[in-house]
Parts: sequence; structure tokens; C-alpha cells
Amino acid sequence: MPSWPAVCGPYAGTMSRRSDQAIEVLVVDDEERFRRVLVAIVGAEADMVVVDVAADGNEAVAKAIALVPDVVLLDVAMPGTGGIEAARAIKEWVPTTKVVMLTASDEEEDLYKALRAGASGYLLKEKALVDLCVSVRAAACGQAVLSPSMAAMLVVEFAEPIVEAIPRLSDREFEILQLLAEDQSNREIAEGLFLSPHTVKRHVANILAKLHQRTRLGAVLFAQRRDLLD
Repeated sequence: MPSWPAVCGPYAGTMSRRSDQAIEVLVVDDEERFRRVLVAIVGAEADMVVVDVAADGNEAVAKAIALVPDVVLLDVAMPGTGGIEAARAIKEWVPTTKVVMLTASDEEEDLYKALRAGASGYLLKEKALVDLCVSVRAAACGQAVLSPSMAAMLVVEFAEPIVEAIPRLSDREFEILQLLAEDQSNREIAEGLFLSPHTVKRHVANILAKLHQRTRLGAVLFAQRRDLLD
């Protein structure tokens, strides 16, 4: 883990707590317009205060370490250090801070990576603004917050299909399944195992078929519940 510098921006020290119970929020997004909208919404609440803003993952981690906010609203897709890596670092350095990811992606793989990184929430940007402050309060209290469509996706993935037995996976398939559980992409798996991307894609398809799963996330969750992974 890198040694993150303690960097504070123009907001730091200029926004005092409205009360001892105010929820301190760090706003992180590389789009200035959206960042300003988040600041305006959070700042209008009597029980919340924006302690600072950041425009990239490195800045987000540094400011989270320096300010120890209650909640970080963190964009997933940013140049340089992305939101997932930043979330993982924030939870490593400031475990009491809750991270709520804001994203335009409804891909299940991104959701799974965010939760594995320690995020307490995963909200789609197009709908997040409506219930943003409710989500911040819930996260600050230790509750998980998910957009309804993402929550439904998890419910579907955790619903186990009825299967009489687990078909035997080959050694290579077990190896690739383990790498899927480590959030590696097909390209990363291909490079690490010296295989072509097409071959990895075929192995993944075979794994899904044998485990009666529709998605990579479903296969990993199924394998974890059956203790198939190291």
C-alpha cells in the first residue's frame, strides 16, 4: 500500500460542523458539475456538512486520511487511481469511514468489486440524487445502501438453482474460477496463465454451464457457498 500524503483542499477548514452530530461528508467525482451538485445537495441538509471535495482517487484517499469523514461519496470511474482502488485504500487506512460508490455502471462485476473493496453502498448516478441524503444517513449509521436494481441483482445471484450434484471442473477451470474470485478480468487471466483471451472466454463459459450459473459473479458466489475455492 502506498504512503498517501495528507492533502487538504480549499474546502478543508472552511466548513465548520453545524453541530457535534453533523455527518461529515467527503465528495469525490472527476466531473466538476456533478461534484458541485453533490455539494449543494449535501450542504443544504442541517445534519450534514461537506468537509472537502476531491477530483481523483489519489486525492480522495489523502483527504480521507487527513479528515476522517463519516462518509465518502466516491465516483467509480475516474482517471488515474479509480474509485474501487481508492475505496479499498480508504477502508484500509480509515476503517471507520463509510464509502458510498456513485456510478453510471450497472454491471454486476463492478458492483461485486465495490462490495469486496469495502463499500457500504453502490448507487447509480441517474437515480442517486433523489435519495442521496437518505443514503448518506443510512451509510453513516452502518447500513448498506444499494440502488433497487442493484439490490435485485444480488438477490437473484444469491438464489441458488436446484441442482442434484456439482459437475466436476477440470484443474484449469478451478484455476480460472479462483482467479475470477480475485476480480481478475479475462484479459488479466489470459496474461497470467499464458492463454489466449478466446481460450479463457471458453473456459469461463464452461464453468458457468457446469455450475448452472448465468454470470461470473453467480459462479463465484456459488463456489464460495460450496467451499470450492481456496
